[in-house]
Amino acid sequence: TTLNRFCLPSTLPIHKFASRRNNRWGILLSSSFSSVSNSRTSMAAQSIAVGQKLPDAKFKYFDGEGQMRDMSTEELCKGKRVVLFAVPGAFTPTCSTKHVPGFVDKADEFKQKGIDTIACVSVNDAFVMSAWGKEQRTGDKVLLLADGNGDFTRALGLELDLSDKGLGTRSKRYSMLVEDGMVKILNLEEVGAFAVSSAEDMLAAIN
Repeated sequence: TTLNRFCLPSTLPIHKFASRRNNRWGILLSSSFSSVSNSRTSMAAQSIAVGQKLPDAKFKYFDGEGQMRDMSTEELCKGKRVVLFAVPGAFTPTCSTKHVPGFVDKADEFKQKGIDTIACVSVNDAFVMSAWGKEQRTGDKVLLLADGNGDFTRALGLELDLSDKGLGTRSKRYSMLVEDGMVKILNLEEVGAFAVSSAEDMLAAIN
């Protein structure tokens, strides 16, 4: 490989100075790759995990009378069993045709399993989320919460950079079961996938 050509001794005679210089480059490159790897590991370790409490944050939403309201994570979760799922964006294809409709359709089954609230979070403003809720006919089955500035999403460590698509920072797709603010189940999707976070997946995982 190119890296080996820099780091390993050549079979041809070379000056000692060149050998020492190449060794120094090898050490520097190895150190750089190690630093990047450690940085990535550190960032991954910051993501929310099962057994951890949800971070303090506030969402915006529109109530049934069309009034914009605030809701904190404590208000959402204290003393409750909550299914919380997140989507990269309102009105986007998979979110609109599969993710949200699945939870709307299965809302009654979740209630039978003792779920108090089903909530969907997205890094969108409350007006967009309200309009999307009307289109999706979520009614009182799924509460649509706007994480407009992405504060909650970043606090979870689950932000997704979609700048190359003109969407800025969004949320990774996931679903979780939260009991009294504590994460009990976390189904986190790979980027671009919809394989583990559906309503059916969560129903199957809940005792």
